[in-house]
Amino acid sequence: MIFACELCGYEYNSKQGDPDNGIAPRTDFEDLPEDWVCPLCGATKENFEVVKKDKSYD
Repeated sequence: MIFACELCGYEYNSKQGDPDNGIAPRTDFEDLPEDWVCPLCGATKENFEVVKKDKSYD
């Protein structure tokens, strides 16, 4: 699934993870650490919303 930051538009793709910040590929958004923030603007997880499901993830 892909989640977008409502503040800056950054997209978190669970298929890719966030390797620059220690998040491995295939890490679901729900499994991100509670203190994870948007790498672009610092927004918290509460500021993200689902934008689409990535069917190739299955």
